[in-house]
Amino acid sequence: MAKKLYKSNTDSYIDGVCGGIAEYFGIDSTLVRLGLIVFCFMGGSGILAYIIAMCIMPEAPGGKKKKKKRKEEYYEEHDNYEEDEDEPYGNGPRPQ
Repeated sequence: MAKKLYKSNTDSYIDGVCGGIAEYFGIDSTLVRLGLIVFCFMGGSGILAYIIAMCIMPEAPGGKKKKKKRKEEYYEEHDNYEEDEDEPYGNGPRPQ
């Protein structure tokens, strides 16, 4: 069975294009992102290539993209953090 190029469900910042390319070639996604930045500074071809890839690359089968949690959502899910009006940092340790 041949490998297919898909957008990444798990390793994405904007749309999962760089993560998908990294998964396809078996390399670190940071290297792909750095390569994209280099192409962006070389006449802007990286931006155009990324937009084209966003349009033509299919979503990976078998799941939705993982949504990154905001800080507020994280604290709502964890019971050990409670906001207190008198204490601006909640009940946790105070920053130094």
